[in-house]
Amino acid sequence: MIRYRRDIDGLRALAILPVLLFHAHVPGFSGGYVGVDIFFVISGYLITGIIAREVDEGRFSLARFYERRFRRIMPALALMILIVLAAAMWLYLPGDLEGVPRSALAATLFASNLWFFTDTGYFSGGADVKPLLHTWSLAVEEQYYIGFPILLMLMARFAPHWRKGAVAGIAAGSLALAILLQRDTSGFTFYLLPTRAWELFTGALLALGAVPAIRPRWAREMLAWAGALAIALAVACYDRTTIFPGITALAPVLGAAALIHAAPGTSMGRVLALPPLVGVGLISYSLYLWHWPLIVFTEYATDAPLAGATRIMVVAAALIAAILSWRFVERPFRDARRVPAGMVFRFTGVAMALLCIASLSLIAMGGWPSRFAPPVLAQMAGQRDFAPTRKQCHDTYMRGAAPCVLGAAMRPDAMLWGDSHGVELAYALSLQAKAQGQALVERTTSSCPPVLGYDTKDARCAAANRAALAAIRADPGLRRIYLAAFWANGEFDDPAFIAKLDRTIAALRALGRDVVLIGPVPPQPFDVPRRLAHLARAGAVTDAQGVKRAWVDARTVHLRALFSRWQAQGVRLIDPVAALCDARSCAIERDAKPLYFDSHHLSVAGAKWVVAHGG
Repeated sequence: MIRYRRDIDGLRALAILPVLLFHAHVPGFSGGYVGVDIFFVISGYLITGIIAREVDEGRFSLARFYERRFRRIMPALALMILIVLAAAMWLYLPGDLEGVPRSALAATLFASNLWFFTDTGYFSGGADVKPLLHTWSLAVEEQYYIGFPILLMLMARFAPHWRKGAVAGIAAGSLALAILLQRDTSGFTFYLLPTRAWELFTGALLALGAVPAIRPRWAREMLAWAGALAIALAVACYDRTTIFPGITALAPVLGAAALIHAAPGTSMGRVLALPPLVGVGLISYSLYLWHWPLIVFTEYATDAPLAGATRIMVVAAALIAAILSWRFVERPFRDARRVPAGMVFRFTGVAMALLCIASLSLIAMGGWPSRFAPPVLAQMAGQRDFAPTRKQCHDTYMRGAAPCVLGAAMRPDAMLWGDSHGVELAYALSLQAKAQGQALVERTTSSCPPVLGYDTKDARCAAANRAALAAIRADPGLRRIYLAAFWANGEFDDPAFIAKLDRTIAALRALGRDVVLIGPVPPQPFDVPRRLAHLARAGAVTDAQGVKRAWVDARTVHLRALFSRWQAQGVRLIDPVAALCDARSCAIERDAKPLYFDSHHLSVAGAKWVVAHGG
């Protein structure tokens, strides 16, 4: 029997606090997202221990198991989803509201990981407008617990001696798949059960006794502190650029497993059992539920990331909401004397039905645009002002999609080679080309700048760029090559990267091609159509102002230093900074139209303006 362990509640605190502080942008917690992986290990350990014990004793019941899951999960979750829907209806602009009821429906049905996996791309809205994004991890757990109890029941009946081996084998297969697909950019590895199950199975293997007990006190001390150190290093050293999950997830997962296995009776076990950590651990589920919507809605309302006093207030509000949720929702429903099993199932059925009806009703309303005046809607329409050719012509997931020919129905004499920043520019250039009876090839791949040898994020970038150069070499008719990328993202203004770009330009010129470099687009610290819609709502669109010109110049200093040399060599420059910025700041709208469809991709209106005024 698994007895209550205060140190595991303390470990829950080590899971939820990094998640909270990471989402609140607190320095030093850039890898705080690994807290979710720690939760998976804890859940696998505790729930497997209960199931295995009851299966071995011949008293396991699926109905009783799901009653406990519903009792634990549904009341606080249903309340949170209901309040999120109400808050989004009041706060969100139409284009941002549309996704909320869809995610609410998915969260209610424990399928939000599947929804967010499919709801990826440039037009689905970022995490900053998805107040239910965090429910993906609950969906992973519940999907896991659909099949896992049945597996243990079958193993107990037909192959009891193979139980540990079978679980270990499935865990190894899941881990291998996660490592194999760790560079996948579609979201499969992050969101879906097959590549996350091994984390739950790690805890399950501990509960099943697959790992021998460690007798020497010194060994348990060392292992427990090593586990805490592994978690701390992941929290402090990982960041948004870390390839995760995959092999990097081993540190927090094995660290959590080490603490579960070795901490009792050690100094680290006593640290984890301290009352403040235990207290946070007790409210960790509610804190996980409430912290993310509070952060998302605050950042949406203020149009800025959490910082300073706002950050402190939101973190405090999340803790207060979690305490209230735990005290008045979680605890009463977990008391079988106050809420019997029949009531739990009735409540779950009614709550899920009502949430589904509410979500479907909001979906049918399509963002409820009648709440806003036409000027607000006109600015929000900028979120959809992307190239009509983007979906079929842009290789979003580096899968080798065929390039498109745009413009007149004739053999192309130019190519735009670039990443996602090139799509709308290619479309704007193709309109010019069509008017002149010419055509253009668009060859764009997400996150892959047109730089030979670039493979920092994914080796497929290098392959895509080699293929682009081969296509240019094979077609002498492609006389003019446009190069476009997110040059101002901070990563690319590195001398080593610029040297590779320089060699790429030299390689194209050696082939006798005219090179046109489309310079950096000034990124904005906010979603441009949303900011303009907020200003329109307040009747203050004339106050619209973008990022400072000096900031853009500083972010691209190494790149811009070579412009004169390249131009002296015959390279033509189209400069978005010159087109969009004056001496002080950069524009975000022209003629009452947003120049971006998000924070850094030019809209069609913006691309047309840059092509016409940038060089």
